[in-house]
Order: sequence, then structure tokens, then C-alpha cells
Amino acid sequence: MRNRLIAIFVSMALAEALLSMLPLPSIAQNARPAARPAPRWPDGRVRLGAAPGEKGLWGGSGRLAVNPRSYEPRTTLAAPIHIDNVPLQPWARALVDYRHSNFLKDEPYTRCKPSPGPREWTTAYGFEILEMPELQRIYVLNNGGPHSFHTIYMDGRPHPSEKDLVSSYYGHSIGHWEGDTLVIDSVGFNERAWMNRDALPHTDRLHLIEHLTASIPIL
Repeated sequence: MRNRLIAIFVSMALAEALLSMLPLPSIAQNARPAARPAPRWPDGRVRLGAAPGEKGLWGGSGRLAVNPRSYEPRTTLAAPIHIDNVPLQPWARALVDYRHSNFLKDEPYTRCKPSPGPREWTTAYGFEILEMPELQRIYVLNNGGPHSFHTIYMDGRPHPSEKDLVSSYYGHSIGHWEGDTLVIDSVGFNERAWMNRDALPHTDRLHLIEHLTASIPIL
């Protein structure tokens, strides 16, 4: 149950993070193009990457939880949920407080390790989404931190059985479309990654469901 609750919180917080995202086109500083609809493929499906002949990154920032006990509490004030309302077990809450008391000195991200979950979408320097229909895969390329990539299989395959599942930073991800929303289902995480800058922990039993919607206007 604890992992299911954490996954629900992560999905809710991810939705908030995506609402604050804007693509960062290669344009002159302080110049902003007019808003236009999200690009689409010839079949009408929304296109998460740059349209042909265009450049740009997705970028986002911010915290997921208001936390007065954070090592930098003022940066959390605009977060969508208070840390006391996050459904953490006592051991996990104590670990969050411990990590902040040490100024997040053990954070994997600052050591160039991949960051799955919400941190993947709010990492510094942005990220690119590369859709490859011919391979039935989507790649998320992180430009900051470890310069890593996350593979999402879109060919309808299931997750490997538990005995064949090899844990990793990003886990094993399969995806499908629900209208203009990409649903990403991931299992097989190791416990070495932190999923966000709030220092929330997870175990290797985490089952994460993420929803990415890009039907909003693009600036």
C-alpha cells in the first residue's frame, strides 16, 4: 500500500509540474513567439517532440512539497502539497528529515546519477522527447545532470517477470496513448535514485504511473 500511495502522489505532483512547463526554443533572449497548438503527427496524434525543421527543449522547475523542515524552505512555498499531507510511513518521513538536515549532501543527482519520476521532467537544462514510431519506442533525453536517456516501449510488451526484471535508475517502462495523454507505466527501480528534490524515498517495489498531456497551447 505504501508504494501505491507514493505512486499516486507522484502522479498528482507530476501533473502540477507539467502545467508549469514551457518549451525553450532557440530564439533571442526576451523574445517570445505567439502561442500555437501543440504539433501533431500526420495521423492526428499529438507530437511531444519538436516539429520537423524546428528546435527546442522542454523545461520545468519547482518543488513538489511545501516543507518547513527543508534545508531551503522558502523555495518550497509554491509547491502544490504540504509535506505533512504526503502519505509517508514513519521511516520514510524520518529519512526525508535526515536528508534535509544534511543539506541533501548525499543526493545522487548532484553526482550525475539519473533521476526518474518527477525529477526527470523538472531537471535543470531541460529535456527532449524523441518519438520513434518505426521502433515503437519513445526516448526521453535529459540534457542536464547525467545526460542520460529513458526508454519507453510502445509496442505493447508487458513488464518482465519478477525473476527476469533487472532493477535500474529508470526502471522498465511501457507506454500507451489515451487520447492526447501518454501513460507511462514503470517498475523495476533501484533504491539509489531520488525522484525529486524534496528527497522523498521509494523502495524497489515502487510501481509508478505517469500521465503526460501536451494538448495545451505551446509558446
